[in-house]
Amino acid sequence: MEIRKEQPADEQAIFQLTTAAFESMPYADGSEPAIINCLRKDGDLTLSLVAVEDDKIIGHIAFSPVIIGKVDRQWFGVGPVSVAVEKQRSGIGSKLIIAGLDWLRSHGASGCVLIGNPAYYSRFGFISDGKITYRGLPTEYVQWVSFDGTPPTGALKYSPAFGA
Repeated sequence: MEIRKEQPADEQAIFQLTTAAFESMPYADGSEPAIINCLRKDGDLTLSLVAVEDDKIIGHIAFSPVIIGKVDRQWFGVGPVSVAVEKQRSGIGSKLIIAGLDWLRSHGASGCVLIGNPAYYSRFGFISDGKITYRGLPTEYVQWVSFDGTPPTGALKYSPAFGA
């Protein structure tokens, strides 16, 4: 398996993969493929990585800029993360997350945030201390990892593609 940056010819495959990956997820609302397209169109898709096996895209991860509080401090949000249904739970998502976090660190990002399961994302260094809020969600799901040692505080705001 190879992890590489998205190429223009990958867009339709990413859309189809994301649609299929989120189709049976109880927390998904079906907007995930459109979010990626909108991030791309708006210039907010900072990093888009694909996992490729046998010339087929089997995984995708998106990173986009976020604001925490009222300050843009070079923080980025993870998501959506998609893995082909038949390949889920095989480590592809983990490899995409690690590759993306490594890329952000090496390109001067201050940190990364996400909304997700703390039991899963803590393995990548994400923590939740209740100091970041997002739309009334329980703060345990609002997680962050700092690359420069500065903990974030305040309300999280994603790119407009997320409907906020």
